[in-house]
Amino acid sequence: MVKRAGKSGISRRHLSVAALLIGLTALALYAMGRPPICTCGTVRLWVSSTQSAQNSQQLADWYSPSHLIHGLLFYAVGWMVLRRLRVGERFVIAVVAECAWELIENSHYVIDRYRAATASLGYTGDSVINSVSDISFMMLGFFVATRLPWRASVALAIGLELLALWAVRDNLTLNVLMLLAPIKAIKVWQAGA
Repeated sequence: MVKRAGKSGISRRHLSVAALLIGLTALALYAMGRPPICTCGTVRLWVSSTQSAQNSQQLADWYSPSHLIHGLLFYAVGWMVLRRLRVGERFVIAVVAECAWELIENSHYVIDRYRAATASLGYTGDSVINSVSDISFMMLGFFVATRLPWRASVALAIGLELLALWAVRDNLTLNVLMLLAPIKAIKVWQAGA
């Protein structure tokens, strides 16, 4: 018997499908040559330096809030575009989208693009554990969005963007901008020059 969805609208069945998708994504990333954990041999909860070789290798870093924002955005887009689907179904679609992003983000093409177009000159891609954590942050953001009024979700997203901008001169907005249409002045500023 499948337990009914709680107040969030996300049931155990939806969570089971999400877990399966995450597992398949982890296997695909490993098959693509991504290391399971940081090549340094340790697993850490947090890495604060974006210029560290452990950035995007550990459980969380300054790019983790951007994945939480993905969840807030996926919830909002799903609410606007897929309103006929139940929240749990939209959640599964969001997990599919985030898993797809992790696979694309860790392709050689995108890794090379990050190195060429952004201040992430030493970026080598994510470890599998970091990608799984990124997907989990997206899921957390989606779940939070099911509970918060939309204005609070918007305020949270803006707050996280400003915090990352202040702390490391980067955030989701700049990351997308620099990946798609790099601006030299922003790249110089992000590098601390």
